[in-house]
Amino acid sequence: MKLRLQEKVVLVTGGSRGIGRAIALKAAAEGARVVVNYNSGAEKAQEVVAHIAAEQGGEALAVQADVSNREQVDRMVEQVLSRYGTIDVLVNNAGITHDRLVFDMEYEDLLKVFHVNFGGAFHATKAVLEVMMGQRQGAIVNISSVMGEGGWVGQANYAVSKAAINAFTRTAAMELARFQIRVNAVLPGFCSTDMVSQQMKEAKRITNQIAQKRAGDPEEVANAAIFLASDEASYITGTSLIVDGGLFNLVGVGKPL
Repeated sequence: MKLRLQEKVVLVTGGSRGIGRAIALKAAAEGARVVVNYNSGAEKAQEVVAHIAAEQGGEALAVQADVSNREQVDRMVEQVLSRYGTIDVLVNNAGITHDRLVFDMEYEDLLKVFHVNFGGAFHATKAVLEVMMGQRQGAIVNISSVMGEGGWVGQANYAVSKAAINAFTRTAAMELARFQIRVNAVLPGFCSTDMVSQQMKEAKRITNQIAQKRAGDPEEVANAAIFLASDEASYITGTSLIVDGGLFNLVGVGKPL
């Protein structure tokens, strides 16, 4: 059976843990050479690289960069190109949360999240465009959130950053289609990751609002991301694929618990 990402170079930002880790491992299983970006989690990033080599017989590289810093992102992309000569797929996954109710939130609280979540996706996209436009092919997958469509209590800053990613995805897809570059987004709901552990403290009350009555697994989000990155999705661009177990359609994101 042909692997869906055979010999492709896949850069995953925030690839050392959670959904990013699952995407990196899945990409390697599909034959890709994987670049695992991290900011401060060097040990976890190297564990992902080692796992890909030892358990999957694949090739991977860990590269440090704070995605909110354009210069660091540019250096990261230069390092990848120096090693592999190309980038076929970019997965913009790096993100943070900073819980604050609106009446307790300062503008700096919003910017802190926005600069990483949206700024990181913007910087990385800009950094890979020269090579993707030159080779007339590429796939960009933005890991967003259903909160970008409906919001959630205490997550105004996060929701704003993800709404921006959703709008950016649609517009970039229109502008880049003539270069054979596809841009899509995956919108997860609640998943079993470190980043959403705070929201999941009262997991039963939250999962009761999900049609499938459970949180998602990072691997389930990874499956969607790999599909959109692969040639199986060659006629799909500007799309937001919701992976939330039915949360968004069943009750509307942001309904009080």
